This record gives sequence, C-alpha cells and structure tokens, in this order.
Amino acid sequence: MNKPQSFFHLHLISDATGETLLAAGRAASAQYKDARAIEHIYPLIRTEKQLAKVFEDIEEEPGIVLYTVVDQHLAGQIDAKAVEMGLPCVSVLEPVLTVFQSYLGTPAGRRVGAQHVLDAEYFRRIDALNFTMEHDDGQLPSDIEEADVVLIGISRTSKTPTSIYLANRGIKTANIPIVLGVPLPESLANAKKPLIVGLVATAERISQVRQNRVLGSTAGYDANGYVDRAAITEELAYARQICTRHNWPMIDVSRRSIEETAAAIVALRSRTR
Repeated sequence: MNKPQSFFHLHLISDATGETLLAAGRAASAQYKDARAIEHIYPLIRTEKQLAKVFEDIEEEPGIVLYTVVDQHLAGQIDAKAVEMGLPCVSVLEPVLTVFQSYLGTPAGRRVGAQHVLDAEYFRRIDALNFTMEHDDGQLPSDIEEADVVLIGISRTSKTPTSIYLANRGIKTANIPIVLGVPLPESLANAKKPLIVGLVATAERISQVRQNRVLGSTAGYDANGYVDRAAITEELAYARQICTRHNWPMIDVSRRSIEETAAAIVALRSRTR
C-alpha cells in the first residue's frame, strides 16, 4: 500500500540566480518519493533589508532552508535567524569552499555570481544556442559540418529539448527528423566533424507521447497513423537501419530524462574524441 504523499516547504536563498540551489534541493528531495517539496526561491538576495523580507515569508510557511550566499555577514544572519526559528539550515556551497581552500591553500574570492560572468565561455554558449535554434528540425542542412553534435530520430524522441540542453552547455547541436522512406540529407552522411547520434525509444513510449500531442491538435487532425504502434515500430526499424548502416551510435530515451540523455551524449563525445 502506498503512503499518502506529504508536503514540506523548501526555502532557497541565493545571492545570484538560485540555479545551484534549485538543482541541489531537487536532487535531495527526489530521494523521498512520499514527500514533495513546495519550493520557495529567493534569488538576488544581497542586502539585510531583502533578507528580512525573506524571513517574514519563511515565518509564515516554515521549512528547510538552503542557501548560497558568499557574503559571510549575511550568511551568519541566515544561520542565526534559522536557529532562532528552530529550522534546519544548510549553506550548500560553504563545505565545498572549505575543501577548495584547504587543498589550494588560499581563501575563496567570495565573488557574488562568479559563475555567471560574461566571459568567452558565456558567449560560446550563446553562440551554440543560436546555432541550435537555426538548425532545429532539419533546417539549414548544408552547413551541418559546423555542428558538434547532430541528433537524428523519428518524431517525439526528444530531439529538440535535448539539443537545447546541450547548447546550453556550449555544444552546437543540430537535429534532423527521420521520416519513413525519406532519405537523410547527403551533407549528413558526408559529415566528418560532428558526432551523429540516433535517438530511439519503444513504440509504446512514442505512441504515448504522440497521443498527448494529438490531444492538443486542431480539430480534424488525422492521428491514426501517427499514434499507431505498428506504424511506429516500422519507423523505428527504419531509423535503426540507418544508424546501423552508418555505424552511428543510438541512445534509447524511453526511460531517460533529457538531462540523462544529454549526459550520455557528452560521454560519447569524450570517448569518440
């Protein structure tokens, strides 16, 4: 018998965007299937006045407090206020900074939002995002050689969201749909630089995803062939045949999140290099 799901408040205080906290909080809360976090995110908290308002909100809905604040005075206030309210409180970055300081023999610079500087890496990510958006769903196949990764697959194998996720990591990613009986662009078969990866899934999974798409389609849309599992099985066989012929690796995305698929692709890039 499944336990009824309970809820708890998770307060995330950051002096920057809060992305690090959100990832850490979700990774931890995902380990508790019977408890769901109600997330309260407070980004760009850099003054005592802002912090006071945050704790007014926390007092109304108490819960776990996680924070990434490099200003030690503000961090001390967060710790003290949490103790006063009897709430569990953790500085997510401080233990990591302590290890770095011990190993490197020098204290951290304590720069707010240091990971978000407008450096060459930042502009490389922007360039990758622009490239990926311009090469979505088979667009501009003539310059596919400029891509770092090309994703191919039949409809609803998560090509576009995976491409965007990779682009956000600075990897120029194009994606090209595989349509039964339609040859892929010659430029793809001749490409030497990009890693070409086929995304596949079970017919059941693709049918389910396509059915959800059909529910939001315009009236009169003929969905029979689109969600038919026998037709999807034929599409998948065609896609696998193409990948096998060209010796392109395949990743089954049936039970993978976008993040897990992207991680597998990054690992493939490391090995093929």
